[in-house]
Amino acid sequence: MKKITLFLVFIGMMTLQSCEVTEVYDAPIVNTPRTEVFEVTTSFNSSNNFSSLVVFDPPIFNSDSVLIYHLYDVVNGQDVWKLMPQTYYFNDGGSLNYNFDYTKFDAKIYLSANFNLKTLDASWTKNQTFRIVIVPNGYAKTMNKNDINSVLSALNVSKGEIKKIDM
Repeated sequence: MKKITLFLVFIGMMTLQSCEVTEVYDAPIVNTPRTEVFEVTTSFNSSNNFSSLVVFDPPIFNSDSVLIYHLYDVVNGQDVWKLMPQTYYFNDGGSLNYNFDYTKFDAKIYLSANFNLKTLDASWTKNQTFRIVIVPNGYAKTMNKNDINSVLSALNVSKGEIKKIDM
């Protein structure tokens, strides 16, 4: 009797081991990463609290990064873009900061200084141009963020694809 029971257990184990279970499930919905570049020109003053809000429509993904560049100068017809945050120092010891923060819904660009911003020359506050680059998850770690042309090249964005936003 022991031999028959042992034989049946052995056959049962062999049968169960050879069973194959195939699970069918729906693949998760994956949001396709998108790269967008916006150009915005805005002015800063006391009535807007020396800040400007750019709304993302549609909102960006939580995993995206945002880079913002300030158009600092034009030299021989070439734009000079500086990655923000950016601090500019004056001969009198003052310093001006162009800075930003962002959520998945918007980016706020703002000025701060170690002096009264109302005394700042209009060349620093009027018609300032910025490029806002939405970088898909993972890409920000692999590119030279200090050079906007390298960023646009890495993200395969041509200058014609940059969307201008009127403020």
